[in-house]
Amino acid sequence: MGKDTQNALEAEEFPHGAGRRGPRVRSDCWVGIEPADSGGLSIELESTVEVYYGNSLREQIAVGCALFGLEHGRVRVEDGGAYPFVFMARLESALRSVWPDSCARWLPETVRAITETPGERDRFRRSRLYLPGNEAKYFLNAALHGPDAVILDLEDSVAPAAKGDARILVRNALRTVDFGAAERMLRINQGDLGLVDLTETVEHGVELVLIPKVESADEVERVDDHIRSITEREVYLMPIIESARGIVNAAAIAKASPRNVALTIGLEDYTADLGVPRTEAGGESLHARNVIVNAARAAGLQAIDSVYSDVVDEQGLAASVREARALGFEGKGCIHPRQVSIVHAALAPEPAQVERACAIVVAFQEAQQAGLGVVSLGSKMIDPPVVKRAQQTVAMAVATGQLAQDWDA
Repeated sequence: MGKDTQNALEAEEFPHGAGRRGPRVRSDCWVGIEPADSGGLSIELESTVEVYYGNSLREQIAVGCALFGLEHGRVRVEDGGAYPFVFMARLESALRSVWPDSCARWLPETVRAITETPGERDRFRRSRLYLPGNEAKYFLNAALHGPDAVILDLEDSVAPAAKGDARILVRNALRTVDFGAAERMLRINQGDLGLVDLTETVEHGVELVLIPKVESADEVERVDDHIRSITEREVYLMPIIESARGIVNAAAIAKASPRNVALTIGLEDYTADLGVPRTEAGGESLHARNVIVNAARAAGLQAIDSVYSDVVDEQGLAASVREARALGFEGKGCIHPRQVSIVHAALAPEPAQVERACAIVVAFQEAQQAGLGVVSLGSKMIDPPVVKRAQQTVAMAVATGQLAQDWDA
């Protein structure tokens, strides 16, 4: 009997299942449940780490079943070395498919006090690394690549049938995985499904929510109100504009919520909405990208560019980032870890820019110390926006190692 045939038969035998299965599955597992009216609980475990953790895994299965009140039936687990937070997420998903109205939840211990760790409104968002929400294997080492943010994605990268599984997995990952200094972002689904995503996850350590395919200010306000009903934590928003209607309403969208910290664009959907192909030159989207930058700046937000979809073309990515920087964008989406360092390097300021920025910042500090309301550099007066931009350039230079932390000592 072939593996696909066997899986199909077992899917019929186990009407409630969750997770990933197959010989190539690593750091994940599949759980199937067949409830019964009597006969006690039968646990069938097939694991690549059976010899080391078999007893522990069976104990976890028993704990999860007891939590949901499953006393009779069969539980089959095919484990490819899943971490405990993954293992229990898959078990919970399968059990919740049996009892969809249950309020039971298995919440793992956290790596840090998520309720006491506020996010930062003003921080670098040069790179945001997309992590498919139903692929646990990508979560574990994401911090090693040094992105400014990780996006746990519940939207386009997750198949419709797997969104419930992914939601629980992402919740557990937020509580368990150490993403280092990366900002923990969540991309929700559209409409009512996105509100369900928030209900399950937002109080467990989400720092910023990306709202996809936004076309009106009302959509942002709805997400803002829902977050407010769930948690008192400061959770920021980044609307994604992906249509012509969204571009027309970009200014209103940018000002729709005090939680907004950035505005970004999704060029694949935008060009599809226009009915034109996305080209390397980008002429078809130049107007839209300029609108995003101006709407963001007018509202005091960061402007973040779309992703570069060719993960092999590193020179093309670097050129795309330099072009984005010239337009006024401060960051770029990354769909592969190898893109992160390229984005950071391309966004780093030039030595001449750093030198001038340092001079402006020093002049500003000296003016403050002298009690002067006017900043001058040589014979030229320096306006406040120029000072602010110089401070940002210096901060970027420090972050990228171009300047020492005590450069002005």
